[in-house]
Amino acid sequence: MSSREYRYTVLFDPAEEGGYVVTCPSLPGLVTEGDTLEEARAMAVDAIRGYLEALAKDGRPFPPEDADPHGDIIKETVAVAIEQA
Repeated sequence: MSSREYRYTVLFDPAEEGGYVVTCPSLPGLVTEGDTLEEARAMAVDAIRGYLEALAKDGRPFPPEDADPHGDIIKETVAVAIEQA
């Protein structure tokens, strides 16, 4: 089994109650959060992996990375490895 790496830009929006809310413009509906930036980053990787694995299970293509995401606070690109059967 091999894996392939996919990269998506994620946005970290500081939450009023503390921590960060994370979204990924290229993956509609994906939202997660973390108490710290480090935790939010790890949660984003897990959420993206689950999102992509669900698409793969359904035989659906992975969305391309949005080259110009619309967000305001912190944006980073995270890499997620997906096992290929």
